[in-house]
Amino acid sequence: MNTLIKLEITRTLRNKKFMFFSVIYPSALYLLFAASQNGTDKVKGTDLTFPALYMVSMASFGAITAVLMGNSEKIAKEREKGWTRQLRLTALPGRGYVLAKIASAAVVTLPCIVVVFVVAALTKGVRFEAWQWGALTAAIWGGSLCFAALGVAIGYVASGDAVRPITMIIYFGMSILGGLWMPSTVFPQWLQNIAEWLPTHAYAALGQAIELGDAPHGKDLAILAFYFLLFAGGAAWLYRKDTLKA
Repeated sequence: MNTLIKLEITRTLRNKKFMFFSVIYPSALYLLFAASQNGTDKVKGTDLTFPALYMVSMASFGAITAVLMGNSEKIAKEREKGWTRQLRLTALPGRGYVLAKIASAAVVTLPCIVVVFVVAALTKGVRFEAWQWGALTAAIWGGSLCFAALGVAIGYVASGDAVRPITMIIYFGMSILGGLWMPSTVFPQWLQNIAEWLPTHAYAALGQAIELGDAPHGKDLAILAFYFLLFAGGAAWLYRKDTLKA
C-alpha cells in the first residue's frame, strides 16, 4: 500500500495542469476578487472583512478542487483502462486503493491552502494569531476529507467521458451555493436557507469561526460528519458493486 501511495503522489505532482488548478487557480481568484475590495469594511451579515472571509473561501475552494476533481477523474479513467481490475489481482486491499487516492490529493491540498494564506497576508494584510493560522490550516485540510470521499464515489459511478462534466456541475454548484464564490449573506433568504445545509457552507464556516476567535460550531461539524459518512458509505457501496462487475 505504501508503494501505491508513493506512486500516486508522484503522479499527482507531475500533473502540471492539475497542480495549476489546485494550487495557483484559487490564489489567482483571490487576487482578482479581493483586489478591488476595501480591506476594512465588514461583509454584510458577518464580523469579517472581505479579504479575511474570501481567504477562507478560496482556500476551501482550492482544497475541494484537489480532492474532488483529482479523485473522480483518476478513478473513472483507471476503471475504464482496467487498472483497478489489475490491482484487485494483487494483495492490495480495497481500502488501500482509496487511501492512496486520498493521500495523493492531500499532498496538493496543503500547499494550496498555504499559498492562499500567504497571498492574502502579503497582498491584503490579513493578520491572525499564530494559533488561528494553525487551526485554519488543520480545519480546512481535515474538512477536505468529506469531498475526497465524494470524489471517490463520483469516480465509481461515472464513466471516463462523463466524469468531468458531472464533477464540474457538482463542484461549481456546491461552491457557488455554499457561499465560496460570494458570501451567502447576499443570497435571497430562501436560498440562504438551502445553502446552510450544504457541506460547502459548513466547510467554509469552520474557518470563519476560527477567524473570529471561536470554536467551530457544532451544527457545521455535524453537517460535515453526516456528508462524510454519506459520501464514504456511497463510495464503499459503489466500490463493492464495481468489484462484483469485474
